[in-house]
Amino acid sequence: MAITVNLDVMLAKRKMSLTELAQKVDITLANLSILKTGKARAVRFTTLDALCRALNCQPGDILEYTEDGE
Repeated sequence: MAITVNLDVMLAKRKMSLTELAQKVDITLANLSILKTGKARAVRFTTLDALCRALNCQPGDILEYTEDGE
């Protein structure tokens, strides 16, 4: 897939655990894990907004587009 999820990078930069982020964003740990591993098929804008607020970042810090084959 051409979209890469860099949630683990942002968590490391913010020195935050996945569990802590799940509590701040009010999303289940299982759903956050699915997003983190790139297995999610869709992300709601409300979820993306909450992630950006909790991590103090921009959507482009979490989601990255790359050409297929790179």
